[in-house]
Amino acid sequence: QNVVVIGGSFAGIELAKRLAETLPTGYKAVLIEKNSHLNYSFNFPRFSVMEGHEHEAFIPYDAICRGGPPGILTRIQDKVVEITEEQIILASGNKIDYTYLAIATGSSQPLPVQVSATELQDACREMQSVQEKIKASQRIAIVGGGAVGVQIASDTKSFYPHKDVTLIHSRGQLMKYFGKRLQDYTLTALRDELKIRVLLNERPKLPPQGNMATSATLTFSDGREEKFDLIIGCTGQRPNSSILQSLYPSAISKETSRILVEPTLQVSGDGSLATGSRIFAFGDVADHGGPHMARAGWMQSRVVLDNILAMIRGEEPSQTYKPQMFIEGAIKLTLGKAKNVV
Repeated sequence: QNVVVIGGSFAGIELAKRLAETLPTGYKAVLIEKNSHLNYSFNFPRFSVMEGHEHEAFIPYDAICRGGPPGILTRIQDKVVEITEEQIILASGNKIDYTYLAIATGSSQPLPVQVSATELQDACREMQSVQEKIKASQRIAIVGGGAVGVQIASDTKSFYPHKDVTLIHSRGQLMKYFGKRLQDYTLTALRDELKIRVLLNERPKLPPQGNMATSATLTFSDGREEKFDLIIGCTGQRPNSSILQSLYPSAISKETSRILVEPTLQVSGDGSLATGSRIFAFGDVADHGGPHMARAGWMQSRVVLDNILAMIRGEEPSQTYKPQMFIEGAIKLTLGKAKNVV
């Protein structure tokens, strides 16, 4: 019988590894992931600027099952297009039966936050294209003052001090999900030390060319227009929840587009828990009340694992996810080549 994990990023890979180490006889784990390598996205901002190291952001999946018996884990490189009550339908046309299912499909954002390529060489070329555009541009605008926007802005100015870098954010403080000390420290480091121009409370619309637009214009709230050699957008996460739409449309939040879950991380929604209690969702794709960060997904994988093992034993799932914000919401933020803050 198959315990299927969809999504091989930080949350999904942790669950797959633990399943391989703990599943009883008669069960095996199946990990379905469209990418050939784990995308170590923490390094994407740095390697979008620094040349020659982009391959280090992509890690082979070879060692997932090092602690489990032979054959306990099958990894399938494919894309899930639909979920039924009994099967996973793949883009290749193949169908995978499941007894239990855990959805850890995360969220999507364009370059340079994520790459669209699924193979190593193509993914490296995407990151190289960002490096080339940054290197060729003098006036650069980064739209979005979250962690990725801050790191790309600070790395660009740190590696290329002569460039004019502007960081634009829609709120009155950078890094909105973090505390005031971190926000103030980050703003001071960017403005005073790196000499980055920071514009707050501005929400310019990205140009028609979209993300990574070259020789494009931004229009600000007071009507003024500014032309930049390169505009990099670092906004707008989109949860990858559509694979559940046909089976349980009520399980997808109308407000966040994330998958609704119970405290046990079982998929919720009108009527879905009664028939869909074998389906779990966690990580960035789930509306679980905790931070949408890798460390939180790792913690949630333990809850999902314990509940699946309980159900295999014929017990009710009893483990619940309780966010530990101090641990799960922590961050190590780089501010250029020479500085970082935790």
